[in-house]
Amino acid sequence: MSENKWEKRIAYLGPEASFTYLAAKGLYPQDWHIPYKSIPECIEAVSEGKVELAVVPVENALEGSVPLTIDYLYHEAELFVTAEVMSKIQQHLLVNKKFAENLDVLEEIYSHPHALAQCHKFLFYTHGSVKQTPYASTAAAAELVSQTEDRCIAAVANLSAAEKYNLHIAEHNIHDFHFNHTRFFVLSKQNIKHGLVPLQSQPKTTFMLTLPTDVSGALHQVLSVFAWRKINLSKIESRPLKTGLGNYFFIIDILADEEEPMMKGAVEELIALGCTVKSLGTYFTYVTPE
Repeated sequence: MSENKWEKRIAYLGPEASFTYLAAKGLYPQDWHIPYKSIPECIEAVSEGKVELAVVPVENALEGSVPLTIDYLYHEAELFVTAEVMSKIQQHLLVNKKFAENLDVLEEIYSHPHALAQCHKFLFYTHGSVKQTPYASTAAAAELVSQTEDRCIAAVANLSAAEKYNLHIAEHNIHDFHFNHTRFFVLSKQNIKHGLVPLQSQPKTTFMLTLPTDVSGALHQVLSVFAWRKINLSKIESRPLKTGLGNYFFIIDILADEEEPMMKGAVEELIALGCTVKSLGTYFTYVTPE
């Protein structure tokens, strides 16, 4: 298929077979998926118009938010979330097939920091003496293992990576908890929703805001703005503003469309209180098949 047959260019945290790739492929199966080596590169690709959309991880059920994504969206980019993808995460220990029967000489384990943390107990009790090395992504770690034949190293990655890079699965399902999921944001320069509305879906809006300074009970006032309007929040989290200790901005996920009258009123009241409000837009949540 030639490049001009694709409708959209989709950047994702690569290489191919990463969890982000699977999320992008699940929501946009017919489009052109372009791998980038880092989250900032994905975000910049959208900002600079090199691609129409980018898929980046934003939160894991076990390890929490991905700070790089949150901070970059607040400080560096003016983008919107056009969709959210939820994917189940299953991690395996992968080795080069040359060392399939020699796991006792394992020297080093590579993976994304979140993936290593998700498998902490298994790695500690099973391979506690083996060095763990953070890597750009799970798929990049798998690719490294496939290219390394002079050392016995392993990657923590998914089944797709094992198949893509022709690796042996030395240990299946090594994640410590089996309800592990990751949220991915689909980012766009346009404040629009993904075209297909999922069944039984609740619209969600994400705000990034700062509180007024030197005001007692400022956070309580902000929460009251939503409470008396009976607007449900699904998440609130603080991140450093990078301007000094004690200075934060807040990420708030709201179960409502920002175009609803109550939401518009909430924004007006927040601004009147002295808050700065940055909206990432309203979007729906999609679930990739397991």
